[in-house]
Amino acid sequence: MIAQDIEKILLSEEEIENRCVELAHQIEEDYKESGETPIVVGLLKGSVPFMAELIKRFEFPCEIDFMSVSSYDGTESIGDVRILKDMDLSCKNRSILVVEDMAIFAPFAHPLYVMLKPVGAVCNLACSYCYYLEKSKLYKDEPKHVMNDKLLEKFIEEYINSQTMPQILFTWHGGETLMRPLAFYKRAMELQQKYAHGRTISNCIQTNGTLLTDEWCEFLKKNDWLVGVSIDGPQEFHDRYRRNKQGQPSFVKVMKGIHLLNKYGVDWNAMAVVNNLNADYPLEFYNFFKEIGCRYIQFTPIVERIFRHNDGRLLATIGEDTPELMEFSVTPEQWGNFLCTIFEEWVHNDVGEYYIQLFDATLANWVGENPGICTMGKTCGHAGVMEFNGDVYSCDHFVFPQYKLGNIYSKTLIEMFYGEKQLEFGQNKYRSLPRQCKNCKFLFACNGECPKNRFCKTELGESGLNYLCKGYYQFFDYVAPYMNFMKNELNNKRPPANIMEAIRASSI
Repeated sequence: MIAQDIEKILLSEEEIENRCVELAHQIEEDYKESGETPIVVGLLKGSVPFMAELIKRFEFPCEIDFMSVSSYDGTESIGDVRILKDMDLSCKNRSILVVEDMAIFAPFAHPLYVMLKPVGAVCNLACSYCYYLEKSKLYKDEPKHVMNDKLLEKFIEEYINSQTMPQILFTWHGGETLMRPLAFYKRAMELQQKYAHGRTISNCIQTNGTLLTDEWCEFLKKNDWLVGVSIDGPQEFHDRYRRNKQGQPSFVKVMKGIHLLNKYGVDWNAMAVVNNLNADYPLEFYNFFKEIGCRYIQFTPIVERIFRHNDGRLLATIGEDTPELMEFSVTPEQWGNFLCTIFEEWVHNDVGEYYIQLFDATLANWVGENPGICTMGKTCGHAGVMEFNGDVYSCDHFVFPQYKLGNIYSKTLIEMFYGEKQLEFGQNKYRSLPRQCKNCKFLFACNGECPKNRFCKTELGESGLNYLCKGYYQFFDYVAPYMNFMKNELNNKRPPANIMEAIRASSI
């Protein structure tokens, strides 16, 4: 009997049925306002059972068509998708909903993505606003907060085998990642090749930049690693909160690391925290990154609340009601003015030359594409984090006991990230929005931003309003005409950078 050949049931029949109902309702929400009749396209042949289960729960009209595609020669991907049978219906100016058999396996429709913590909450700096260093208190009884070779191999093998895509991204995060020796990452790459089985492996690593050396940069360049460097603008801004454990500033060492990256031609981008100090100097902030040749910039607003836990942790999460903000938190007004001021400079002079992650994500949402960052997506939960000891959490910003999914030694990544707890975590991002947000004309643009910042009340007293809502609304309202123009350019297969010429011609 087939049942005797099944080692483990990952998802029960009831769980699959419930998820089909949830997906049908979610899809209905997407189409009910537009009144569109989408074409549901099944990828033959594996999609048929799931497609039948899904569409029978639709309460709106749809048309059905099928395609047959292949990227495999036997059991190995050849990296080239071939169309064996095309659609019969015309898809011109129609919404297309693609259904494939992997949707049963991966209901997020995203690659499984887990940030890896090779050193846990360990760092050579002690930045005032770091939300992560206090997580060491969760592991007081473990003497070394470093990942061992056994766990490294287990994760790499399982992570690769859990993917549904031919391209796989590994993200190394900290703590400070470079506190592990270079030999650790060389071993990681050996293991990646051992288990890749023809798939393409990419790596990115986040660092404070202070420990970079010639040897490190040679390795990063040779192996095409993307490096994210944490730097908070000019020296007077950066050194305000980013100091070492002795209270000494770090800017000079960070800049030395950046110079080494540039010397060896390593691809890198900047992760800049926007706080109560530097938020008041947006142009000085932005121009600094242009002066040092950084073309890819992520601006991250810092918002943290105080909630004293019994184990010594100080920061709050969802459901821990406290009005007390850490002093470095940016205000909504600061955030809105900061974004608008930089956007004004960018849209006039720098489109297509400098890439601001939030601006790119906003444009993506404006045209109905995946924004690329979880904070601006409709749902979340597809990007988790694994600690140095194998503990897995829902998100890097939710490393709290209540958001622990399990440990890789006792549960598979698939069980944890496609299980009911994580699915609910991801869907709650939309479900928990107050009515004010769901009725907002800019909901499509921000989707409520990160749930960790939703601790305010609406004008009607409903919980769940994002603390930064006022700032985001100011930004979206300001950029709307520019986004509409760039959306039209993209829809007509023209570069969004055309907006700069349109502005000079006074047509916007």
